[in-house]
Amino acid sequence: MKFLPAVFFIFFGFLANAQNSTKELQNKIASIFEENQGEFAIAFKNISEEKDSILINAHENFHAASTMKTPVMIEVFKQASEGKFSLQDSLVIKNEFKSILDGSSYSMELGRDSGEHLYEQIGQKRSIEDLVTDMIIYSSNLATNIIIELVDAKNVNQTMREMGAMDINVLRGVEDMKAYEAGLSNSTTAYDLMLIFEALAKGKAVNAEADKEMLHILQQQKHTDLIPALLPENLKIANKTGWITGVHHDSALIELPDGKKYVLVLLSKNMKDMEAGTKMLSEVSKLIYDHVNNN
Repeated sequence: MKFLPAVFFIFFGFLANAQNSTKELQNKIASIFEENQGEFAIAFKNISEEKDSILINAHENFHAASTMKTPVMIEVFKQASEGKFSLQDSLVIKNEFKSILDGSSYSMELGRDSGEHLYEQIGQKRSIEDLVTDMIIYSSNLATNIIIELVDAKNVNQTMREMGAMDINVLRGVEDMKAYEAGLSNSTTAYDLMLIFEALAKGKAVNAEADKEMLHILQQQKHTDLIPALLPENLKIANKTGWITGVHHDSALIELPDGKKYVLVLLSKNMKDMEAGTKMLSEVSKLIYDHVNNN
Protein backbone atom coordinates (compact mmCIF):
# COMPACT_ATOMS: atom_id res chain seq x y z
CA MET A 1 0.00 0.00 0.00
CA LYS A 2 2.91 2.38 0.59
CA PHE A 3 3.39 2.61 -3.22
CA LEU A 4 -0.21 3.70 -3.87
CA PRO A 5 0.33 7.45 -3.40
CA ALA A 6 3.16 7.36 -5.93
CA VAL A 7 0.92 5.60 -8.46
CA PHE A 8 -1.81 8.19 -7.91
CA PHE A 9 0.72 10.99 -8.30
CA ILE A 10 1.94 9.61 -11.63
CA PHE A 11 -1.61 9.06 -12.90
CA PHE A 12 -2.91 12.50 -11.97
CA GLY A 13 0.28 14.11 -13.22
CA PHE A 14 -0.25 12.43 -16.58
CA LEU A 15 -3.90 13.52 -16.60
CA ALA A 16 -2.97 17.12 -15.81
CA ASN A 17 -0.37 17.15 -18.60
CA ALA A 18 -2.92 15.81 -21.09
CA GLN A 19 -5.47 18.43 -20.07
CA ASN A 20 -2.86 21.17 -20.34
CA SER A 21 -1.89 19.90 -23.78
CA THR A 22 -5.52 20.05 -24.95
CA LYS A 23 -6.02 23.54 -23.51
CA GLU A 24 -2.86 24.79 -25.17
CA LEU A 25 -4.00 23.34 -28.50
CA GLN A 26 -7.44 24.93 -28.12
CA ASN A 27 -5.85 28.31 -27.49
CA LYS A 28 -3.57 27.86 -30.49
CA ILE A 29 -6.49 26.99 -32.78
CA ALA A 30 -8.52 29.93 -31.45
CA SER A 31 -5.61 32.22 -32.34
CA ILE A 32 -5.35 30.71 -35.81
CA PHE A 33 -9.07 31.31 -36.38
CA GLU A 34 -8.73 34.94 -35.24
CA GLU A 35 -5.82 35.52 -37.60
CA ASN A 36 -7.77 34.36 -40.67
CA GLN A 37 -10.50 36.17 -42.54
CA GLY A 38 -13.90 34.57 -42.02
CA GLU A 39 -15.77 32.82 -39.22
CA PHE A 40 -14.85 29.32 -38.06
CA ALA A 41 -15.94 26.58 -35.70
CA ILE A 42 -14.40 23.34 -34.48
CA ALA A 43 -15.80 20.39 -32.57
CA PHE A 44 -13.24 17.72 -31.71
CA LYS A 45 -13.75 14.69 -29.50
CA ASN A 46 -11.28 11.93 -28.84
CA ILE A 47 -13.49 8.86 -28.59
CA SER A 48 -10.62 6.91 -27.10
CA GLU A 49 -10.25 9.51 -24.33
CA GLU A 50 -13.57 11.28 -24.04
CA LYS A 51 -12.40 14.07 -21.73
CA ASP A 52 -10.08 15.12 -24.54
CA SER A 53 -12.19 17.56 -26.56
CA ILE A 54 -12.08 21.02 -28.13
CA LEU A 55 -15.11 23.20 -28.82
CA ILE A 56 -14.81 26.64 -30.40
CA ASN A 57 -17.99 28.31 -31.69
CA ALA A 58 -19.38 24.78 -31.69
CA HIS A 59 -22.99 25.85 -31.09
CA GLU A 60 -23.01 28.62 -33.69
CA ASN A 61 -25.30 28.05 -36.68
CA PHE A 62 -23.76 27.67 -40.14
CA HIS A 63 -25.30 27.02 -43.53
CA ALA A 64 -25.11 23.23 -43.66
CA ALA A 65 -24.19 22.97 -47.36
CA SER A 66 -23.64 19.29 -48.17
CA THR A 67 -22.86 18.22 -44.59
CA MET A 68 -26.64 17.71 -44.26
CA LYS A 69 -26.30 14.66 -46.50
CA THR A 70 -24.98 12.60 -43.57
CA PRO A 71 -28.22 13.11 -41.56
CA VAL A 72 -30.19 12.23 -44.70
CA MET A 73 -28.18 8.99 -45.08
CA ILE A 74 -28.86 8.11 -41.44
CA GLU A 75 -32.60 8.56 -42.03
CA VAL A 76 -32.46 6.28 -45.08
CA PHE A 77 -30.80 3.49 -43.11
CA LYS A 78 -33.20 4.03 -40.22
CA GLN A 79 -36.28 3.69 -42.42
CA ALA A 80 -34.75 0.66 -44.15
CA SER A 81 -34.16 -0.95 -40.74
CA GLU A 82 -37.84 -0.35 -39.95
CA GLY A 83 -38.87 -2.23 -43.07
CA LYS A 84 -40.27 0.76 -44.98
CA PHE A 85 -38.16 -0.20 -47.99
CA SER A 86 -35.07 -2.17 -48.92
CA LEU A 87 -31.81 -0.49 -49.81
CA GLN A 88 -31.90 -2.64 -52.93
CA ASP A 89 -35.24 -1.19 -54.04
CA SER A 90 -34.97 1.00 -57.13
CA LEU A 91 -35.98 4.60 -57.75
CA VAL A 92 -36.39 6.37 -61.09
CA ILE A 93 -33.78 9.06 -61.65
CA LYS A 94 -35.55 12.33 -62.39
CA ASN A 95 -34.73 16.00 -62.46
CA GLU A 96 -37.93 17.70 -61.36
CA PHE A 97 -38.66 18.65 -57.77
CA LYS A 98 -41.08 20.84 -55.82
CA SER A 99 -40.07 23.96 -53.90
CA ILE A 100 -40.94 23.83 -50.20
CA LEU A 101 -41.99 27.49 -50.48
CA ASP A 102 -44.90 27.20 -52.90
CA GLY A 103 -44.82 23.73 -54.47
CA SER A 104 -43.61 25.04 -57.82
CA SER A 105 -41.33 22.85 -59.91
CA TYR A 106 -37.61 23.35 -60.29
CA SER A 107 -34.75 21.38 -61.85
CA MET A 108 -31.09 20.97 -61.04
CA GLU A 109 -28.38 22.67 -63.11
CA LEU A 110 -25.81 20.22 -64.45
CA GLY A 111 -22.85 22.57 -64.08
CA ARG A 112 -23.54 23.15 -60.37
CA ASP A 113 -23.55 19.49 -59.35
CA SER A 114 -20.43 17.46 -58.58
CA GLY A 115 -22.25 14.19 -59.35
CA GLU A 116 -22.68 14.89 -63.05
CA HIS A 117 -22.57 11.26 -64.18
CA LEU A 118 -26.06 10.72 -62.76
CA TYR A 119 -27.66 13.12 -65.25
CA GLU A 120 -26.85 10.72 -68.06
CA GLN A 121 -29.13 8.18 -66.37
CA ILE A 122 -32.28 10.31 -66.06
CA GLY A 123 -35.29 8.09 -66.73
CA GLN A 124 -33.41 4.98 -65.65
CA LYS A 125 -33.56 3.21 -62.28
CA ARG A 126 -30.90 2.99 -59.60
CA SER A 127 -30.98 1.26 -56.23
CA ILE A 128 -31.50 3.37 -53.13
CA GLU A 129 -28.11 2.21 -51.85
CA ASP A 130 -26.40 3.38 -55.04
CA LEU A 131 -28.11 6.76 -54.85
CA VAL A 132 -27.10 7.20 -51.20
CA THR A 133 -23.52 6.32 -52.13
CA ASP A 134 -23.55 8.94 -54.93
CA MET A 135 -25.05 11.46 -52.50
CA ILE A 136 -22.17 10.93 -50.06
CA ILE A 137 -19.00 10.17 -52.01
CA TYR A 138 -19.62 12.42 -55.04
CA SER A 139 -21.93 14.79 -53.12
CA SER A 140 -24.50 14.41 -55.89
CA ASN A 141 -27.24 17.00 -55.46
CA LEU A 142 -29.50 15.14 -57.87
CA ALA A 143 -29.24 11.94 -55.83
CA THR A 144 -29.79 13.98 -52.65
CA ASN A 145 -33.08 15.45 -53.84
CA ILE A 146 -34.37 12.07 -54.99
CA ILE A 147 -33.51 10.57 -51.58
CA ILE A 148 -34.98 13.47 -49.57
CA GLU A 149 -38.22 13.05 -51.50
CA LEU A 150 -38.20 9.40 -50.43
CA VAL A 151 -37.60 9.87 -46.69
CA ASP A 152 -39.01 13.42 -46.11
CA ALA A 153 -36.88 16.16 -44.55
CA LYS A 154 -39.21 16.36 -41.54
CA ASN A 155 -38.33 12.77 -40.66
CA VAL A 156 -34.63 13.57 -40.94
CA ASN A 157 -35.04 16.35 -38.38
CA GLN A 158 -37.05 14.15 -36.04
CA THR A 159 -34.34 11.50 -36.10
CA MET A 160 -31.68 14.11 -35.42
CA ARG A 161 -33.63 15.32 -32.36
CA GLU A 162 -33.89 11.74 -31.10
CA MET A 163 -30.10 11.50 -31.40
CA GLY A 164 -29.65 14.69 -29.36
CA ALA A 165 -28.71 16.88 -32.33
CA MET A 166 -31.07 19.76 -31.56
CA ASP A 167 -29.78 22.37 -34.01
CA ILE A 168 -29.34 20.52 -37.29
CA ASN A 169 -32.17 21.60 -39.57
CA VAL A 170 -32.76 19.82 -42.87
CA LEU A 171 -35.58 21.81 -44.42
CA ARG A 172 -35.25 21.08 -48.10
CA GLY A 173 -33.39 19.61 -51.01
CA VAL A 174 -30.63 21.34 -52.94
CA GLU A 175 -31.03 24.29 -55.35
CA ASP A 176 -34.54 25.19 -54.20
CA MET A 177 -33.83 28.83 -55.03
CA LYS A 178 -37.26 30.17 -54.08
CA ALA A 179 -36.84 28.73 -50.59
CA TYR A 180 -33.26 29.98 -50.40
CA GLU A 181 -34.28 33.52 -51.33
CA ALA A 182 -36.99 33.33 -48.65
CA GLY A 183 -34.33 32.47 -46.07
CA LEU A 184 -35.24 28.79 -45.82
CA SER A 185 -31.91 27.00 -45.80
CA ASN A 186 -30.47 23.90 -44.18
CA SER A 187 -28.30 24.68 -41.17
CA THR A 188 -26.07 22.92 -38.68
CA THR A 189 -23.63 23.38 -35.83
CA ALA A 190 -20.24 21.78 -35.41
CA TYR A 191 -21.42 20.26 -32.14
CA ASP A 192 -24.40 18.47 -33.72
CA LEU A 193 -22.31 17.03 -36.54
CA MET A 194 -19.85 15.81 -33.91
CA LEU A 195 -22.70 14.08 -32.08
CA ILE A 196 -23.91 12.17 -35.10
CA PHE A 197 -20.42 11.06 -36.17
CA GLU A 198 -19.79 9.91 -32.61
CA ALA A 199 -23.05 7.93 -32.75
CA LEU A 200 -21.93 6.32 -36.01
CA ALA A 201 -18.59 5.40 -34.42
CA LYS A 202 -20.35 3.73 -31.49
CA GLY A 203 -23.01 1.94 -33.56
CA LYS A 204 -25.76 4.03 -32.00
CA ALA A 205 -27.00 6.08 -34.97
CA VAL A 206 -29.25 3.27 -36.29
CA ASN A 207 -27.68 -0.02 -35.21
CA ALA A 208 -24.22 -1.59 -35.29
CA GLU A 209 -24.65 -3.21 -38.73
CA ALA A 210 -26.23 -0.18 -40.41
CA ASP A 211 -23.69 2.20 -38.90
CA LYS A 212 -20.83 0.06 -40.15
CA GLU A 213 -22.31 0.18 -43.67
CA MET A 214 -22.69 3.96 -43.49
CA LEU A 215 -19.11 4.41 -42.35
CA HIS A 216 -17.98 2.20 -45.23
CA ILE A 217 -19.75 4.56 -47.63
CA LEU A 218 -18.21 7.63 -45.98
CA GLN A 219 -14.76 6.04 -46.21
CA GLN A 220 -15.10 6.02 -50.01
CA GLN A 221 -15.32 9.83 -50.06
CA LYS A 222 -13.92 11.48 -53.20
CA HIS A 223 -13.69 14.97 -51.67
CA THR A 224 -10.66 14.87 -49.40
CA ASP A 225 -9.15 18.37 -49.62
CA LEU A 226 -9.89 19.48 -46.06
CA ILE A 227 -9.69 17.19 -43.00
CA PRO A 228 -7.82 14.33 -44.76
CA ALA A 229 -5.58 16.56 -46.91
CA LEU A 230 -2.43 16.57 -44.74
CA LEU A 231 -3.01 13.32 -42.85
CA PRO A 232 -1.13 10.02 -43.34
CA GLU A 233 -2.57 7.59 -45.85
CA ASN A 234 -2.73 4.71 -43.36
CA LEU A 235 -5.72 6.17 -41.51
CA LYS A 236 -9.35 5.16 -41.87
CA ILE A 237 -11.21 8.38 -42.61
CA ALA A 238 -14.99 8.56 -42.98
CA ASN A 239 -15.85 12.12 -43.94
CA LYS A 240 -18.45 14.36 -45.54
CA THR A 241 -17.66 17.82 -46.85
CA GLY A 242 -19.83 20.75 -47.83
CA TRP A 243 -19.12 23.94 -49.74
CA ILE A 244 -20.84 26.96 -51.24
CA THR A 245 -19.54 30.47 -51.83
CA GLY A 246 -17.53 31.56 -48.79
CA VAL A 247 -18.15 28.26 -47.04
CA HIS A 248 -16.10 25.07 -46.75
CA HIS A 249 -16.95 22.42 -44.16
CA ASP A 250 -15.77 18.94 -43.31
CA SER A 251 -16.94 16.39 -40.74
CA ALA A 252 -15.13 13.15 -40.07
CA LEU A 253 -14.43 10.08 -38.01
CA ILE A 254 -10.72 9.23 -38.06
CA GLU A 255 -9.26 5.92 -36.91
CA LEU A 256 -5.53 5.48 -36.33
CA PRO A 257 -3.69 2.19 -36.91
CA ASP A 258 -3.34 1.72 -33.13
CA GLY A 259 -7.12 1.84 -32.71
CA LYS A 260 -7.46 5.42 -31.47
CA LYS A 261 -10.54 7.15 -32.85
CA TYR A 262 -11.62 10.75 -32.92
CA VAL A 263 -14.33 12.91 -34.43
CA LEU A 264 -13.45 16.25 -35.99
CA VAL A 265 -15.81 18.85 -37.46
CA LEU A 266 -14.53 22.07 -39.06
CA LEU A 267 -17.00 24.69 -40.29
CA SER A 268 -16.48 28.07 -41.96
CA LYS A 269 -18.40 31.00 -43.41
CA ASN A 270 -17.79 34.44 -44.91
CA MET A 271 -14.42 33.42 -46.35
CA LYS A 272 -13.24 35.66 -49.17
CA ASP A 273 -10.21 33.52 -49.99
CA MET A 274 -11.52 29.96 -50.17
CA GLU A 275 -8.12 28.47 -51.00
CA ALA A 276 -6.39 30.12 -48.05
CA GLY A 277 -9.24 29.21 -45.70
CA THR A 278 -9.25 25.59 -46.81
CA LYS A 279 -5.47 25.38 -46.39
CA MET A 280 -5.73 26.80 -42.87
CA LEU A 281 -8.46 24.35 -41.87
CA SER A 282 -6.48 21.40 -43.25
CA GLU A 283 -3.53 22.55 -41.12
CA VAL A 284 -5.81 22.65 -38.06
CA SER A 285 -6.83 19.09 -38.90
CA LYS A 286 -3.16 18.09 -38.90
CA LEU A 287 -2.67 19.73 -35.48
CA ILE A 288 -5.55 17.66 -34.10
CA TYR A 289 -4.13 14.45 -35.58
CA ASP A 290 -0.67 15.14 -34.11
CA HIS A 291 -2.30 15.79 -30.73
CA VAL A 292 -4.18 12.48 -30.74
CA ASN A 293 -1.28 10.50 -32.18
CA ASN A 294 1.22 11.79 -29.62
CA ASN A 295 -0.89 11.35 -26.50
